[in-house]
Amino acid sequence: MDRAPGVSVRLKLTLSYAGFLMLAGVLLLAAVWLFLLRYVPDRAMLYNPDDMPSGGVFPIRSALLAVFAPRAAAVLAFLLVFGLVGGWILAGRMLAPLTRIADATRRATHGSLSHRIRLPGRKDEFRELADAFDAMLARLEAHVAEQRRFAANASHELRTPLAVSKALLDVARTDPNRDTGELIDRLHTVNTRAIELTEALLLAGRAEQRSFTREPVDLSLLAEEATETLLPLAEKHGVTLETRGEITTTTGSPALLLQLTMNLVHNAIVHNLPDQGTVWVHTDTRPGTAVLTIENTGEKLTPELIPTLTEPFQRGTERIHTDHAGVGLGLAIAKTITHAHDGTLTLTPRPMGGLRISVELPTQNPRPDGV
Repeated sequence: MDRAPGVSVRLKLTLSYAGFLMLAGVLLLAAVWLFLLRYVPDRAMLYNPDDMPSGGVFPIRSALLAVFAPRAAAVLAFLLVFGLVGGWILAGRMLAPLTRIADATRRATHGSLSHRIRLPGRKDEFRELADAFDAMLARLEAHVAEQRRFAANASHELRTPLAVSKALLDVARTDPNRDTGELIDRLHTVNTRAIELTEALLLAGRAEQRSFTREPVDLSLLAEEATETLLPLAEKHGVTLETRGEITTTTGSPALLLQLTMNLVHNAIVHNLPDQGTVWVHTDTRPGTAVLTIENTGEKLTPELIPTLTEPFQRGTERIHTDHAGVGLGLAIAKTITHAHDGTLTLTPRPMGGLRISVELPTQNPRPDGV
């Protein structure tokens, strides 16, 4: 935003300090006049030498003013110079933290998010501002890094099906006698995967931007709908679905929260034991919180692996070689949807194998719709 040049804050503070100092000096001189000089007679008065130890003539007001006025003016001039110089130095020291914060802001506007102010000293208003700015830079840096990594992974994932499609089309063009049925089936599979990936990216972007209208949602109904929809997939994998829980109401987008539940249940089915596996879906209400919990049987997971499961395009080897491999965005989208609804997504390995996923959402809407 372009602004017309104005007086600096340092100069304003300097003039304020000097002005207050001059005002204090004038008030002091006025007090001297009011309580001292006004009682001095304005005419010469003779006293009996016997009554006055010092003898002589009593001083008059005009004589005192002649002596007092020049010295008072000198004192005021000194106070003015002292106030300007001292105020300038004091204002500079007081505003030094703001200068560092402004420099950091300018560097951030040019794309540098790795620097920090790290203002030393005891806690005060300026240091609180600097600490808040450092925290904001850290969050922005992490967000930008995540977005860049996401874009790079998305580009790589989209390039693969496009390259395969180009190769299949080249084969069909160079070998016209080849059976086109097989090529069409493979091309259909590749295109379907590309469409699923694109839709997943769009869904993640929509959730991240919070461009949805909030309304009351019962998580127990979403859990039942998700398990009924994915029941054929569970039967195909030999997995038993168990759903229980009470009415659990939160606020948010029914479509996004259903997608979240679908992703988590789908993930629990696919990442399960080869046969006779189980998935438990449970909803519960705590004070101020609606909880959706999904557990499954499966292989034992190490604590080091847990944080990577919600990263985009992270797929285990067992998922890559299945018919329902997905695009590696299931848990990442679930995490994004949860954060968009001001909730928390917690992953915990089960001691006997498998994973426990807990989604905690506020029962009251803490933000305006669409924010």
